[in-house]
Amino acid sequence: MPELEHLYADEHLLILHKPSGLLSVPGRGADKQDCLSQRAQAHWPDALVVHRLDMATSGLMVMARSKAVQAQLSQAFAQRQVHKRYQAIAYGSWLHGDALSLSKGDAPTWYDLHAPLRCDWERRPLQIVDWLAGKPSHTRYCLAPGADDSAPFAPLSPLPAGCHHLWLEPVTGRSHQLRVHLAHLGLPLLGDMLYAPAAVQALAPRLCLHASELGFTHPVTGRALRFSSPADFL
Repeated sequence: MPELEHLYADEHLLILHKPSGLLSVPGRGADKQDCLSQRAQAHWPDALVVHRLDMATSGLMVMARSKAVQAQLSQAFAQRQVHKRYQAIAYGSWLHGDALSLSKGDAPTWYDLHAPLRCDWERRPLQIVDWLAGKPSHTRYCLAPGADDSAPFAPLSPLPAGCHHLWLEPVTGRSHQLRVHLAHLGLPLLGDMLYAPAAVQALAPRLCLHASELGFTHPVTGRALRFSSPADFL
């Protein structure tokens, strides 16, 4: 089984890094059995799935090591008690007035998008914005402050013309929510093979979306846990 990167492990839970291109859980068919949960269980046989990331998305995931902890963590996600932040690179016209004003140390201005989502049944698993039949979906987003030499995106600084380094926080957790919401804003993510036009897909060899921060209260010890992981785009 390929080497699995983990940031934290105790007798109750694990914090793992999922690479882009790896499924979170097994899919249908013999060719879709290699996934984060299977690799984790090869090292920790009691590892249980709590949440998922899209196959193309990289970043932090938590797994439980007992049914009780799995239930508590699942409830924390459902009740929006888990801090989740993603880093992304998008292409398009920034909708707000701070695109040229942020520099290192500036506090970003957060914006809210409420756009209901549902499955596009004729093209599933794709999702679409549907103001009548969609389920409530809420994303917070901002333009990330300027990077320095140690920042995750330093190799891309300055970003190519028309590209923006964003921080994203999904308040709800709909399927493909961040990708659909950003495309709806006219800011498709680089390398997004589902929702970006071909020219934007070609700007990166992978989807530029990374689950970079995860924070929650330990369900057994009560200790506040917070983890971060840099993106490795390009």
